[in-house]
Amino acid sequence: MNLGTKERRLWSWALYDAGNSAFATTVMAAVLPVYYREVAAANLPVSSALSYWSSASAAALLLSVISAPFSGAVADARGWKKQGLAATTLLGVAASAGLAWVGKGQWSLALCLLVLGTVGFSLSSVFYDSLLPHLAGPSELDGASSRGYAVGYLGGGILLAVNVAMIARLPAETGMRLSFLTVAAWWALFSVPILVLVPEPPPDPAAAHGGTLLGRPFSTLRSLRRYPDAFLFLVAFWLYNDGIGTVIKLGALYASALGIGREHLLGALLATQFVAIPFALAFGRLAGRIGSKAAIFIGLAGYVCLSVWAFFLTKPWQFWVLAMGIGTVQGGTQALSRSLFGSMIPMERSAEFYAFYDLSSKFSGIAGPALFTAILQLTGSPRYGALALSLFFLAGMAVLRRVDTSRGRLASP
Repeated sequence: MNLGTKERRLWSWALYDAGNSAFATTVMAAVLPVYYREVAAANLPVSSALSYWSSASAAALLLSVISAPFSGAVADARGWKKQGLAATTLLGVAASAGLAWVGKGQWSLALCLLVLGTVGFSLSSVFYDSLLPHLAGPSELDGASSRGYAVGYLGGGILLAVNVAMIARLPAETGMRLSFLTVAAWWALFSVPILVLVPEPPPDPAAAHGGTLLGRPFSTLRSLRRYPDAFLFLVAFWLYNDGIGTVIKLGALYASALGIGREHLLGALLATQFVAIPFALAFGRLAGRIGSKAAIFIGLAGYVCLSVWAFFLTKPWQFWVLAMGIGTVQGGTQALSRSLFGSMIPMERSAEFYAFYDLSSKFSGIAGPALFTAILQLTGSPRYGALALSLFFLAGMAVLRRVDTSRGRLASP
């Protein structure tokens, strides 16, 4: 493969992140929660609306967790990584477009589409991630993964900015409906390069020698014992990503509880997207100099400092500093986590191993909010909950310190 072809394929892979990130930013984070409460569930009591939303989110998580390992097994055994990516992308795109036709009081339809879109988004990420080790060499993984995150922040941020402006200029309900259509079109458009230009990796040759597809995920789980550093990294990732996930899910709610206005919340959310772009790339270059594990340590140390900063937050400018700080470390930490894991797993079973990586990512974000809520109920102040998140980052760093990346890469054939 010549350099030009390899670069085109890496860019085609990275561009997909610009597409599916639009679902995460516009649909999941910014617009659908508002549209659901103000339009789809307008006829429900607030408590019922929130309860149904929470139940649907849990159902989407459960479906993703159950289906990811088996989807990865089929993709590896049959050589269907791209077919899996195409199918789950189509599911996410169709669900996003369908939200534009959800009318007032149709909360059950909105929640069904939320579940389908979230499952499509989650499973597409497994297939997408599993292609990375087949496209980038060992020395290129960090840079390629960081490029994907940077492109994702750029694409998701641009479309979110367009949609926020559109909602402000048009009647709010019309603007939100149109924003769902833009997500569908954006996601579909940026999926074309990866589906056309990136080749399908060969199937796992071991799949032809016994075993059933239903049993492969359990076999992969047992085989993690042969990759102790990859397994140990998953434990570390589960711990510190629990802190990261809690910051993402509860950051705006935390600031709102402290009296930070909506204009500052939306402005900081947009700014964070664009701050994260250069720093995701910078972390990739930093990893090339000091190693991905050391660079992740720097990002996690930054999160510890930000947890302390959040404890003393009282003014809008301090929230902006917090948001910019999160943008500085978030993309790089997550990008290098993805590439470091990819360097320690067998390529022929990348979809299955990334399915367990995705499971770790999904289950992280459970303990963090639970701890935050428990401390809030005990103390009556969200500040101590924010400070407690530093424990997840410190615990993750402690486990990550035990990961021998050189040994882990040697264990991966």
